[in-house]
Amino acid sequence: MSKIPESELIINPDGSIFHLHLHPEDIGSTILLVGDQGRVEMVSNYFDKIEVKKQNREFVTHTGSYNGKRISAISTGIGTDNLDIVVNELDALVNIDLKQREIKSVTSSLQLVRIGTSGALQAHIPVDSYVLSEYGLGMDGLLNFYDASAYYETEISNEFIRQTGWSAPLNTPYLIKGSELLFGKLKKDCETGITATACGFYGPQGRQLRLKPAVEGLNEKLTAFDYKGLKVTNFEMETSALFGLSKSLGHEAATVCAIIANRIQKQFSKDYKKTVNKLIEKTLNDLTI
Repeated sequence: MSKIPESELIINPDGSIFHLHLHPEDIGSTILLVGDQGRVEMVSNYFDKIEVKKQNREFVTHTGSYNGKRISAISTGIGTDNLDIVVNELDALVNIDLKQREIKSVTSSLQLVRIGTSGALQAHIPVDSYVLSEYGLGMDGLLNFYDASAYYETEISNEFIRQTGWSAPLNTPYLIKGSELLFGKLKKDCETGITATACGFYGPQGRQLRLKPAVEGLNEKLTAFDYKGLKVTNFEMETSALFGLSKSLGHEAATVCAIIANRIQKQFSKDYKKTVNKLIEKTLNDLTI
């Protein structure tokens, strides 16, 4: 087995992985991923005890236990580019011998659950409710840089392209299904459907300030899409990367979001942090029952 070169797998002088600054023993097998650094402490406040606290750049990690289960909370920052870093480095921590720079002969599977905030794309989904992603719709382009097409839900994505009139120079959309195991654990009290992952917050999500978006009526096209009753429920910026990378690497992944805005009704939550806090507690309980 060939060693992975230093330029490809970067290890810090203390033996930790490059961006996350973590050692293999620093993480649990169940990891809650949040975008906001401050949200890590919102998660770890529920822990029975905290044994690890580390930070580098936007990547904050707290590891502890909840209901007897070892769990990590890690902030990813915003966007699929950051998810690319986080998922690959978490996989390296459990499936690569960092000292020998070799892939382990027996690999392990992590449970990666993103707890995020999101905007609803269906009028009936109220602000301050929860959406659990059954599929991630990638409009970001990240997974097109990997040999991951075996995991694409091609029939649905082709129908999405047809119904929306999607065309170049936009990124070719892809669709990835989340973990059925985690979906079963987390689905109670959640709306479910397709989560659209955008590569930005303004134009890529149909917002217009001073710049005119290239796609007229983007949100309306997403809302109208229907594949055998399956609809696009919400917009955010990470899920397609999480689902695609995790499935390709053999990890279980899920995204559950607090709906802090309804893009169709033009409504925004009056106290979304309260909703996120309740979602954190629900997710921890669902994962440890």
